[in-house]
Amino acid sequence: MKTTLTTSTTTSTKLQKPLLVWGLLALLAGIWGSSFILVKKSLVVFDPAQVGSLRIFSAFCFFLPFFIINFKKIPFAKAKYFLLAGLLGNLLPSFLFSLAGSKLDSGVSGALNSTTPLFTLIIGASFFGNKITQRQSFGIILGFIGAILLILAGATGFHINGYALFVVVATLLYGINLNITKKYLTGLGIDSFLITTCIFMTIGPIAAGVLFSTDFISRLEKPDALQALVFAVLLGVLGSAIAMVLFNRLIQMTSAVLASSVTYLIPIVAILWGVLDGEAILFQHYLGMSIILIGVYLVNKS
Repeated sequence: MKTTLTTSTTTSTKLQKPLLVWGLLALLAGIWGSSFILVKKSLVVFDPAQVGSLRIFSAFCFFLPFFIINFKKIPFAKAKYFLLAGLLGNLLPSFLFSLAGSKLDSGVSGALNSTTPLFTLIIGASFFGNKITQRQSFGIILGFIGAILLILAGATGFHINGYALFVVVATLLYGINLNITKKYLTGLGIDSFLITTCIFMTIGPIAAGVLFSTDFISRLEKPDALQALVFAVLLGVLGSAIAMVLFNRLIQMTSAVLASSVTYLIPIVAILWGVLDGEAILFQHYLGMSIILIGVYLVNKS
């Protein structure tokens, strides 16, 4: 899951177009919850570096026409912040999730992804002057207890799954990015869609450089390569591009609190895909995920 900046929010408790709001929420949960299984299916042919870079490069190609059309509106003075947001919020996490997906069940990755709000709060309090209440502190502690359970969960008991740590590092980067974006990429006079476009313009060429420096072209000749390529492109266009547009639209139509509830739905979708794909979901997984979601609820509760 990736969130990005919005320039306006609706704080009214009365929903505008409630059917559309709930439809967008369900669609977002479906897209982001499915991203973990798409990573897994892409890794059948491509290696983690190729899947991660192909994901970002696909999103870059999606946004490129909008960048060209709006070229004169681009605040190039903020280029370093666009690059930083791109690296921390998209490029590096895409590699980390791909690495994790090579050895970690997609359902577990989806559950660990829910620690993003916890890291966002911690980073905000540690470096950006935000306040943490006692209830939120308790939520953070619960969230990380749940994450530890997921990291230690295994079919033969408890042991450290090092690949789960890649997901934790990715969510830490998300937390840093959200705070940086809020502080340095607000009040630019352009909408959130164009800000997202600018972010991907800075990291797309890097992703292309990584992708085409590997044996990506030769792997296209392998069996099932076309299917894996489609999965990776869908991962980028849907999960890293269109989903951001939908999320921004959702926040503009309703409150940030309601929009953030997608955090609770993503693990459910990810685990359902995992079960359908034959992944073993253990009691420790359900317990860890439940504790994380309780912690995230306490962090977000008004």
